[in-house]
Amino acid sequence: MNPNTELKTKFDPIPFSRPVLGVEEEQAVLEVLRSGWLTTGKVTSAFEAEFAAYCEVPIALAVNSATAGLHLALEALGVGPGDVCAVPTYTFTSTGEVVRYLGADLVFVDCLPNSPNLDLDHLERLLAKQKVKVVLPVHLAGEPVDWPRLAALQARHGFYIVEDAAHVFPTRCDQGLYGTLGDIGVYSFYANKNMTTGEGGMIVTRNREWAARMKVMRLHGIDRDAFERFTSTKASWEYAVVAPGYKYNLTDIASAIGREQLKKADGFWKQRQSLVKAYFSLLHRTEGVVLPPWREDHAWHVFSVLLPLEVARDEVVRTLTEAGIGISVHYIPLHRMPYWKSTYSLQGKDFPEAEARFARTLSLPLYPALTMAQVERVCQVFLKAIGRP
Repeated sequence: MNPNTELKTKFDPIPFSRPVLGVEEEQAVLEVLRSGWLTTGKVTSAFEAEFAAYCEVPIALAVNSATAGLHLALEALGVGPGDVCAVPTYTFTSTGEVVRYLGADLVFVDCLPNSPNLDLDHLERLLAKQKVKVVLPVHLAGEPVDWPRLAALQARHGFYIVEDAAHVFPTRCDQGLYGTLGDIGVYSFYANKNMTTGEGGMIVTRNREWAARMKVMRLHGIDRDAFERFTSTKASWEYAVVAPGYKYNLTDIASAIGREQLKKADGFWKQRQSLVKAYFSLLHRTEGVVLPPWREDHAWHVFSVLLPLEVARDEVVRTLTEAGIGISVHYIPLHRMPYWKSTYSLQGKDFPEAEARFARTLSLPLYPALTMAQVERVCQVFLKAIGRP
């Protein structure tokens, strides 16, 4: 019998990611279902208020995805044709695509030699050549960007910062929670994130003018939201469309889940830290394997390692998959994607660090419900797959 087949039949599968939901979330959803009001209403308003309080910011706006939030943020900042936004090449495509929604253009920033985050030296060279309206830093995998350096560049060059904080909740630095440090920040509550509403996201800002614009544009450019229209004494059909908006609101069903998840977010993060420490203890002396740097403010959304140079990733993936262990790769750099590559004539040689990282990176299972025994099994199969049993 193939030893990998034996592993698969002997053990239960270990998914790459799994949301952790309990009876609290179930009860909260049932209450919304029984209320008769399912879309954006008082539960979403409560979720926004609680999230803003947690983040210590005056304004939080719930949206149906982080992508929607990034789009609304850039629109509120007046991004449009003729503008340029700087985006890391080492990120998911949503960080870049929202710029194109508005007809603006991108410049792409390489990652660091020892981190998936954007290289601020590369960014500084780009800023010296052209005017950049917005920089969209991504705290990739939960590893925070070098904020003091980025803030210094902002002070010198005058760009806006929209934080793509999809991976970094709920960690903070001396200046505050990551995601709240720039002009506008956007969190993701997708199913595999550190807290979830299934699909969804949250925008945070301290600027009330931008917030007012995003709130209107979130729901068709209408000056009254649905709950206010249907619960006030004023006729529900009396409203004004003040702009050609979008359909980006979050439902009360999703917000009910989010309110309960927010209560558990710190505990989820501490559990992720414990699991990462277990990975470190089992893998840190493995020849050729590069682990992410340990940081107390790392959110550990993803645990990505770099494989030994001589190891073929496809073979490692095959072995882990056959053993019932879920894995992923974060990410294929944007400059490799057909649309971005052809639209901006991008070449791999211009992004050497992203090319080197992508060739070796592999993400292992990490979520709060993962057990220590499962971490041990993942490491056992992984070490065998790379020839380091």
